[in-house]
Amino acid sequence: MRGRRRKPRPPIPWRSPWTLVVCLAGGAVVAAMAVTSAMAKDVVVVVDGKRTAVRSFAASVRDALGEAGVALGYGDVVRPPAQQPLADGATIEVRRARPITLTLDGRTSEHLVTSTDVAGALAELAIPAAAGRVSAPPDEAVPLSGMALTVYTRRKVYVVAGATRLATRTTARTVREVLRQERVGLGRGYLVEPPLSSFPKDGTVITVRPPRTDPVDPGVAALNWGALAECVSKGDPRAYNAEGPYYGMYQFSVPMWRAVGGPGLPSDWPEEEQTYRAQLLYQQVAGRWQGQWPSCGARLFARP
Repeated sequence: MRGRRRKPRPPIPWRSPWTLVVCLAGGAVVAAMAVTSAMAKDVVVVVDGKRTAVRSFAASVRDALGEAGVALGYGDVVRPPAQQPLADGATIEVRRARPITLTLDGRTSEHLVTSTDVAGALAELAIPAAAGRVSAPPDEAVPLSGMALTVYTRRKVYVVAGATRLATRTTARTVREVLRQERVGLGRGYLVEPPLSSFPKDGTVITVRPPRTDPVDPGVAALNWGALAECVSKGDPRAYNAEGPYYGMYQFSVPMWRAVGGPGLPSDWPEEEQTYRAQLLYQQVAGRWQGQWPSCGARLFARP
């Protein structure tokens, strides 16, 4: 019995003259893919708090940011530094600079900050957010275009106005605002130092005096008023004598004090004001001091 005729086997592909070429080419592609995969780095780019995962082939941090479309500007902060080699798994943080026009207690200056809110900006500028009055809330965003901030710190100032003598802490912008906050009334023509529109810096002494409509003759001002006050009251602006009663450095009675325009009591006012009113009294009596200071008036003519 004859056996069945076998079908011819198909040619073996590797025996083709192109087989070796195809195998070599495939191997080269696989090798290239393996090298390329080894060069790629997975990094995280954080720009002003916003995180983005990036696969990069860059050699440096700066180049990786360029691949991610992040341009660096003047004042921007980059961590790690832009020139540092890029490492696989790195986190690159970019904080972009924002211009701040700061007016602090009336003085204006320009700054760059990288914080995204007002609280952070104040911290960068070394200004405690709770230290005074700020023109914007702490959680307000600072835009890339920048913003203006006005800050008035809490300062200690003093007010001397007649019987009112007080120390207060304030964020007021002007002397006028301090007096309004402390409810210190100003009569018509009252004199205020420093001027009402001036800025009350820390340690400022604000004095309020009644109006001085009458000038003092230079010859009268040149008399030895200190010697007179020392003799009359030992120079005590708050001296009190119940016999009159008499008040202050020059022992005014209330009627005589009122006659020279003095409000309140003489002892309510500082030395300078009492001396001014005593000089007006001397002028009113045409220099006849004997009726006012019979025991001490001659001291006016003593040499200083």
